[in-house]
Amino acid sequence: MRLDNLIAPKRWPWCDRGGRFSALRAGAFAIAVAPALWIALALAAGWIAAEPLKQATHLSGTWTLYFLLGTLAVTPLMRLLAWSRLATIRRLLGVTAFAYVAGHLLLYILSLDGNVVRAASEIASRIYLTIGFTAVLGLALLAATSFDGAIRRLRRNWKRLHKLVYPLTALGLLHFYMQSKVDVSEPVLLSGIFVGLLLHRLAPRMLRAAASIPAVLAVAVAAGLAAAALEFAWYATMSGIPAERVLLSNLNFSYQVRPMWIVMAICALPVPVMLAKPLATLLPCPAPRRRRAA
Repeated sequence: MRLDNLIAPKRWPWCDRGGRFSALRAGAFAIAVAPALWIALALAAGWIAAEPLKQATHLSGTWTLYFLLGTLAVTPLMRLLAWSRLATIRRLLGVTAFAYVAGHLLLYILSLDGNVVRAASEIASRIYLTIGFTAVLGLALLAATSFDGAIRRLRRNWKRLHKLVYPLTALGLLHFYMQSKVDVSEPVLLSGIFVGLLLHRLAPRMLRAAASIPAVLAVAVAAGLAAAALEFAWYATMSGIPAERVLLSNLNFSYQVRPMWIVMAICALPVPVMLAKPLATLLPCPAPRRRRAA
């Protein structure tokens, strides 16, 4: 093997398959590494005062879910925005999600003074840790088969295998709920977005048959209502907090905007772009200049 192949990879994360710089991939890569750099800097600088390793563990787990949802959002956005180049960042986002969940597990072990045996015992004895570890193993399998060689070997089975990302994301969200205990606002928010992405995945033909923008708005409303229902169900079954009061708080804007409305707003984000694209075609364009005859 040549020395230059060892020093320089065949393709940097910010380059496309042809080795050319890609602004889209560069932006996605910057977003991928920024949270990890912030967590590392916060730990080194002592910005996280109370139980820093524990807080860093929670942050890395939350970012795992963000990147999983970002990976799942690529296909619906490609279809809604007619932006096929988004496919070039799907693998990057998926591998990033695994990197964060691996860091999440490592930080958890470090928070137990690096005692692997104790960590294994905790994972085996606490159901929410068992659920989270199951998701880690599943994401490791997907990451290990996310490269071109595995795609060629698995062929049609590759798509079937990688559909596991949906139940694995659900397991990650359940782990987040159980770990959050009292305040589940963030798990509810992420769950609502996940429901919206599931609707886009399960009913793409129905969404295409309807007018695109009304269909996207309908999904946004359904996802928001699902978030409110999940929040009500969690508080009704898993806590002593009156679930009815939590449900009614969605109509009270004096204190804060509840997750239900944020879910609707996020799921409706493609609509302004979808509206702007036809308008862009109506803008006058200058006539091309004619070349002078020699």
